[in-house]
Amino acid sequence: MAHRYTAETIWHRGDQPFTDKRYSRAHLLRFDGGIEVPGSSSPLSVPLPMSIEAAVDPEEAFVSAISSCHMLWFLSIACQRGLVVDSYHDAAEGVMTRNEQGRMAVTHVTLRPRIVFAEATQPDADAVMTMHHEAHEACFIANSVKSEIVVEPRA
Repeated sequence: MAHRYTAETIWHRGDQPFTDKRYSRAHLLRFDGGIEVPGSSSPLSVPLPMSIEAAVDPEEAFVSAISSCHMLWFLSIACQRGLVVDSYHDAAEGVMTRNEQGRMAVTHVTLRPRIVFAEATQPDADAVMTMHHEAHEACFIANSVKSEIVVEPRA
C-alpha cells in the first residue's frame, strides 16, 4: 500500500522586480490540516533582506523531518518495551558541504536527543542505544535520504 503526502509551497512576486535577482524568497508552506509555516531560503544561501531569517528554510525542514521521524519511532519502540518516556528533546544539526559529485548537499545530520524516562522504567545506556539503532533503521525519512545520519544521545 502506498501512502501519499502533500504539501503546498506558495510564492507570489508581488510588485517587486524579478530579473535583478533581488526578489524576496519568502513563501508559505501549507500542510494538510491547515497548518501554515512561513518559509524562505536560508540567509546562509541568499543574503538578507531577500531571505527571511525567522522563516523555516528547506535545509532546516530537512533536518527537522529526520529528527521528528527518529523521535516518533523511538517513542513507539520505548512504548512497546513498557518504558515510560517523560520528555524527548533533540538538538539536531545538519551540515551542508559539497558531496562526492561536487554539488552542495546536506551530507551529514547529527541527532542529539536528550530523553528523560520515568524513574521506574529507566533503561541502561546500551538499551537506549539499541532503541536508537532500531528507530534509525525504521525511520521513513532516514531510509529516504543519502545523508549520513548519526545519533549522539545526550545525558
